[in-house]
Amino acid sequence: MSIRILLVDDHRVLREGLAALLRGEPEFAVVGEAGDGRVAERLARDLAPDVVLMDVGLPDLNGIDATRRILAVAPATRIIALSMHSEQRLVMEMLRAGASGYLLKDAAYDELVRGIRTVLGGMPLLDPRLAREVITQCLAQAESNGAASAFSLLTARQREVLQRLAEGRNVKEIAGELGLSVKTVETHRAHVMRKLRLHSLAELVRYAIREGLTPLER
Repeated sequence: MSIRILLVDDHRVLREGLAALLRGEPEFAVVGEAGDGRVAERLARDLAPDVVLMDVGLPDLNGIDATRRILAVAPATRIIALSMHSEQRLVMEMLRAGASGYLLKDAAYDELVRGIRTVLGGMPLLDPRLAREVITQCLAQAESNGAASAFSLLTARQREVLQRLAEGRNVKEIAGELGLSVKTVETHRAHVMRKLRLHSLAELVRYAIREGLTPLER
C-alpha cells in the first residue's frame, strides 16, 4: 500500500517540483497539495494522508496552528515541518504542536525520503543543524520527574545510540561511528523509545540531558 502524502507550501513552483520528485518513488502517492493552512486542514480531514509535509510560514492559517488542528482530528497523521526557518522558537513551537519532525528546505532530497520513513516508523526526525537549538531549549525547560535512571534501564550500547540521537545524528551516521549496521541501530533506537516510553524528539532530548548523556556544549 502506498504512503499517502499531502504537500503544504505557498510557493507553487517548489510544491509542484517536490510533488514530481515524490511521485517518482514507487512507495509514495501525493494525494493532495495546499497553498495555505486552512486548505491543508480541510484536505487532511478529507484525504486522510499518512504524512503531511508542512511549511511553517503560510497565509491564512500558519503551519503551527494548522498542525495542531490536523492532529486534533487525525492524531495518527505524521507531520514533518519543511521550512526555510531555523529559528529556535519556530522549531520548538512546531514540535510542541505535535510535528513528528523538522527539516530545513535545503536538506538533501534523500534526507526527506528517509525522514518520511523514519516518522512513519514512530521515530522523531530533526535536521542535524537544529540539534543545538533544541537541546538548549529543552535544557532550559528540563524537569526532574524522578524517572528511573538511563543507567539502569538501558544497555551501554542503547545509551550510546540515545546520546547520538539526542545530539542530532542520523541513523547512518550513528552506524558509521559505532561500527554497526543501519538495521541494528534502528533496532536499538526502537528499543530505547519503547523502554523509556518516549513519544517525541523533545522528550528524547530532554531525557538525555537530564540523565547526563549529552552535554549542552560540545
